[in-house]
Amino acid sequence: MIDTLTTEAFLDALASGSATPGGGSAAAVMGSMGAALVSMVANLTIGKKGYEAVEPGMRQLLAESEALRTKLAAMVAEDVAAFDSLMAGYKLPKGTDDEKAARSAAIQRGLVLATEAPLACARACAEGVRLAARAVEHGNLNVISDVGVGVLASWAALRSAALNVRINAPQIKDRGFADRAINELNALLAECGPLSERVHDAVVAKMG
Repeated sequence: MIDTLTTEAFLDALASGSATPGGGSAAAVMGSMGAALVSMVANLTIGKKGYEAVEPGMRQLLAESEALRTKLAAMVAEDVAAFDSLMAGYKLPKGTDDEKAARSAAIQRGLVLATEAPLACARACAEGVRLAARAVEHGNLNVISDVGVGVLASWAALRSAALNVRINAPQIKDRGFADRAINELNALLAECGPLSERVHDAVVAKMG
């Protein structure tokens, strides 16, 4: 399975001549790294002297970041499956009118899947940015820079997933679905762009 490859094997697959894994899978990996760094900061805050008062909140944060990391790791394979479904549609025969109609319907189904997968990834990455915003408030100052790396990874992953939504949505005939996807995406970007900058700036300030 693509989501159980070693880092080296995944990068080899990413660099290969195959279209999958591609940018969507890379976005999911970036997002999972962002969540993992929030988990790391929580783990290194829990049980540390001087952070007793924030430990309950950090335990809750850890539970959420670990659930998010698992979800995003699974999205690596989901992105590949969605793209493969779309490509299967394009490979269908188109010699007769019936074949053309069946092929067109399969392509449309594939386009919807190939839009839903990165949109779900974008939602998850937005949650990663929000979790980093919580981590920067009370996280262990000795690893506060890792919150910064985490929020940047989540924000980059969100923007990367957005590109995969945008490339597929214009080709979808169900304009209601496509417009809703783009509108939701724009709302996530509008929220998380400024939030990621605030988290980054807070990290820099806490580093002195």
